Amino acid sequence: MAGASDKARFYLEQHVPELQEYARKQIFTRDEITAIAAKRSDFEHILNARGSTPADYARYATYEMNLDSLRKKRCKRLGIKGAKGYSGQRTVFYVLERATRKFPGDLGLWMQYIRFCQREKASKKLAKVMTGVLRLKPREWGLWVVAAKWYAEEQGDMSTARSYMQRGLRFCKDQRELWVEYCKLEMVYLAKLAARRKILGLDEEVREEGVEVAEDENMISLPVVTAANIDPDASKGVEEVNEETLKRLANAPAFTGAIPTVIFDAAMQQFNDSAEVAEIFFDLVASFNNVPSAARILQHIYIHLQTTASNSAEVVICEARLHLLGIDALSPDFPSALSKTLASVKAGLASLPEKARPVLAEKAVLLLLPYLEKREALDADVEVVLVASLNRYLRQAAAPKAKSKLVKALAVSAGADGRLTGAQMALLYDESKSQA
Repeated sequence: MAGASDKARFYLEQHVPELQEYARKQIFTRDEITAIAAKRSDFEHILNARGSTPADYARYATYEMNLDSLRKKRCKRLGIKGAKGYSGQRTVFYVLERATRKFPGDLGLWMQYIRFCQREKASKKLAKVMTGVLRLKPREWGLWVVAAKWYAEEQGDMSTARSYMQRGLRFCKDQRELWVEYCKLEMVYLAKLAARRKILGLDEEVREEGVEVAEDENMISLPVVTAANIDPDASKGVEEVNEETLKRLANAPAFTGAIPTVIFDAAMQQFNDSAEVAEIFFDLVASFNNVPSAARILQHIYIHLQTTASNSAEVVICEARLHLLGIDALSPDFPSALSKTLASVKAGLASLPEKARPVLAEKAVLLLLPYLEKREALDADVEVVLVASLNRYLRQAAAPKAKSKLVKALAVSAGADGRLTGAQMALLYDESKSQA
């Protein structure tokens, strides 16, 4: 125990100049400084004694974070500018460094370390932390996503973000979530480029170019987009791309959707052309309806499904969604698009094998259900068609979740007057009987 006390005293002595500075500048009172020293002493004795746990380090780091936050607020309120010589950031880093060194396998401590680095925008420290944890846990696919998103969204460095995703897929190529997150990262980047072009008034048709095959067979083949292609002087991401740069970028593979397409093709090779995985990619890309190249990517996914899984519910529902893509329920084009969608579903229900029909019916329910939420503004005829279709598909669906979700939506759609259509009342009645 004497050894633990000596270690605790050693660490506590490192804080003495800091506490003296707080007293001299009157950031904290004498009583508060005594309480801080006592609290730190308790933590240090716990950490340096036998039986300390990751939770002990996490509590100590949290205490130091809160203390530093209070210090910053006091300095701002009192107008003290010279109190930055002893930063609480350094203390938190030191505690978390000791924690991860003693418990390198505890992912919770690493995530606390990463989140603090991100909050403090300590890029160099974050890079070291990410390198350390990824060496220890390369199979944790979420860590690769965290690193890639940081560089893409906070640093504007898509090159490094892609590098993290590529390396992650080497270790976690069997994790479909990582493939989807990689595609999402690229779609977010395309959305930012599209928004920037719209602001500058540069919307125009873009040409599609080919894809260059990478030399390493373990790497995904991506279109080559160098800094010289974008801007020889720019070292950051979308935020620093000017008007001339965006004009040059319009015809680049990075803007025409070639990268998400290649990611999808590589994922299909990895997962043996799984229709389920293809639909996940389709749903993801469809959510980015403001990206000009989204329609091209969706068409590519749909054609792939037609080729590899023509007799599946996934290909039918993707075809149905294509008709409604980018069309608002209040748009004049919606009735025509809805008619084509219902025709696709009807044809699918007639042609698919018996076991696939309930799955398609459930997917159709979930596709049409959101449009019922705008019941008050919908055309009366459109509402009748929607309710009748949902009622029909619901009776064919296999999953109880789809049924209960629809019933709740129908109850809400009654509105303030509480009136329901005949189909809605029959559906609620049937559902209440089945749940009784």
